[in-house]
Amino acid sequence: MVELRLPNSQRPEPMVLFTQDGDWPVRLALRAVPGGGLNLVLEQSGTIEHRTLNPTESGRTDLLRLTYSWDAPRRWGRLALERVDGGLAQIVDLKNPRPWRLADLKAMLQPSPFRFVSSDVQYLALSDQIEPVGPMPSLAEHTPIATPQGYRSLATLQRGDLVLAGDGTTVPVLHVVRRSMPTLGSFHPIRLRAPYFGLQQDIDVAPSQRLVLSGSEVEYLFGQQSVLVPARHLLATHTALQPMIDQPVKTFMQLLLPDHAAPLAAGAVVESLFIGRLRRDKTRLAASLLAEFDRSSLPEHGRSKYPVLRSFDATVLAERRIA
Repeated sequence: MVELRLPNSQRPEPMVLFTQDGDWPVRLALRAVPGGGLNLVLEQSGTIEHRTLNPTESGRTDLLRLTYSWDAPRRWGRLALERVDGGLAQIVDLKNPRPWRLADLKAMLQPSPFRFVSSDVQYLALSDQIEPVGPMPSLAEHTPIATPQGYRSLATLQRGDLVLAGDGTTVPVLHVVRRSMPTLGSFHPIRLRAPYFGLQQDIDVAPSQRLVLSGSEVEYLFGQQSVLVPARHLLATHTALQPMIDQPVKTFMQLLLPDHAAPLAAGAVVESLFIGRLRRDKTRLAASLLAEFDRSSLPEHGRSKYPVLRSFDATVLAERRIA
């Protein structure tokens, strides 16, 4: 897995280059191409895999995540490119991918004369499992979630439990998803600080987690009843910080709720997992964290009711809340 920020260039730019000779020669070249896509060339023992992917039809986007998965005994592989800020992933199935030697994979993660990694690369990571792509959880597993009986740790909730939404309604938990990820890039935790946004205690979230903010200031500034604010946009204010992390991997969880309801997390209204119409797309559903669930048990989420604020607007709103 590699997460990277696309350079602003009118020509192809190398992102990751790796060469390893010997009995099993390997040459990998990952380049950013104009228009917002990535080009991958992988040579292994005389075979060549050449793919160009772009996850958005609207042109370039800044932060991308590329996931290359393979199962050599099954002769199956998958290449997926997705926008870190959401949207559809572009998924390509690979036939009969060649296996990698563990020594070569480890060598690719270490600085050497045979490896180049652009400064625009956020991280390179290696997993011993097939990693899912698509909607990701973004709340720390011990986040307090409001229920009719009081607050409960997110880690204790399961399908069928009831939680309180920000609008005062009670909604059932359809599913709970979790995933352990490197504490790097788009998964480096952000700490939202109490008492801002109604928080009764600090909570840790992924940068992609959105708060649902309402009130007279929101209506005055944006002409909306509520808006969504990504946690990463709050780092320029006193309402959030990026703490020092001494663990290489952190587990995030999230609730899947009907109608994309927004639960109360330690007093703040937060966005639940948004999956759109994922259940209608067999390929993307099979590649996602939700693949293990019965498709008939998954909801359909329409377009979000509320706009997502840009960084500047989120900062202005947060500073007004502080004042």
